[in-house]
Amino acid sequence: MNSEQMQDFTGEMIGTAMLVFFGCGSVAVNVLFHAFSGLWQVAMIWGSGVALAIYATRHISCAHLNPAVSLAMVAVGRMRPGKLPAYLAGQFVGAFIAAALLYLLFADSIAHFEVLNVMVRGSPESVHTAMMFGEFFPNPGVADVAVVSATTAFMAEAIGTAALVFMIFSLTEGCNVGRPGDALAPLFIGATVAVIIAVIAPLTQAGLNPARDLAPRLFSLLAGWGDAAMPDTAFGFFSVYVLGPITGALAAAVAFTRISEPMMKLRSCESCK
Repeated sequence: MNSEQMQDFTGEMIGTAMLVFFGCGSVAVNVLFHAFSGLWQVAMIWGSGVALAIYATRHISCAHLNPAVSLAMVAVGRMRPGKLPAYLAGQFVGAFIAAALLYLLFADSIAHFEVLNVMVRGSPESVHTAMMFGEFFPNPGVADVAVVSATTAFMAEAIGTAALVFMIFSLTEGCNVGRPGDALAPLFIGATVAVIIAVIAPLTQAGLNPARDLAPRLFSLLAGWGDAAMPDTAFGFFSVYVLGPITGALAAAVAFTRISEPMMKLRSCESCK
């Protein structure tokens, strides 16, 4: 790994670790301590975590912090394909490290929660603690009122990620004269994440990021959640939380570059009359 690849890897690792630590941490304290009164508070912490992670690392790497975003950037020529391995490796390693740190902090509280609720780790009921790491549909927190098929879950993740990627492209496209300055763009990206989570999370917990789901899910599997971490033997979670976001991201990238971007460039060259 050369110096440029190491820099890309390090930036993506640090940024993704921050994002997952803050975001999954908000889920953990809500599950264990009922720390929040509603979904919007969790969504705002996720959004704030995204913004802070971008500010912290965008001058180390490009702060994609999401494999779906990186793949979309490569697909439309905004990033060289050769940079992709370092980006993806950093994102998955960072997310795994964050999950490990969260477990280190909350292991005693999780064990106490399991005792109080007569819950055996690895049993179907332990999905209520496994959801602090990986994601599930319907959201275990509202499973008694939500019915979500695999198809609906896939669409939710694809549509949510498409909205996120479309906004990222819009906020970073120089010919978009309506965008905020570069100093404010991370705040608007974080706000976008918060809004999407507020809408999608009751269905799927709103993953929107393959690294954010797959790496913590793998950690929870190793930490004893077993079948509760990966309850679908047909790997439906992979289709929903990995392929869904990637599909949505690619669709949004193509739509932006072929439809919105040309119109923005045309408009920026015209005077208003």
